[in-house]
Amino acid sequence: MAIDFGKALGVHEQALAVRAERTRVIAENIANQNTPGYQARDLDFSAALHEAAEDGTGGLSLSTGDVEKLYRVPYHASQDGNTVELGVEQASFSQNTSDFQVSLTFINMKLRGLAKVIAGQ
Repeated sequence: MAIDFGKALGVHEQALAVRAERTRVIAENIANQNTPGYQARDLDFSAALHEAAEDGTGGLSLSTGDVEKLYRVPYHASQDGNTVELGVEQASFSQNTSDFQVSLTFINMKLRGLAKVIAGQ
C-alpha cells in the first residue's frame, strides 16, 4: 500500500510554497526601498493558499501569475512615489518567517508520525 504524501501532509505543503513566494515578494520590496516610484507588493495568503489547494496538480504555480500580487497602501507616503516602508516590510517578513516555521514543524510532526506507523511503534 502506497502512502499519498499529499493527503498525509495536508495543506502544509501548499502553505510552505505560498510562504516561500511571499518571502520572495517581501524581500524584493526591501531590496527596492530606495528605488524612486517602486510600489510595494504583497500576496493575499488566504487567497493564494485557496488557489493552491484547488489546483488539480497539488502544486503551486505562482510564476504564471495565478495568484494576484497586491499593492500595499503606505501609512506615510514618500515624495519620490516609493511605497516601501522598511518597518512594515521587516515586520511582515518576520511574521511570514514564523508562519513558515510553524508549517514546517507541522510537516515534521506528521512525517515523524508516519515513520512510527511504518516502523510499527
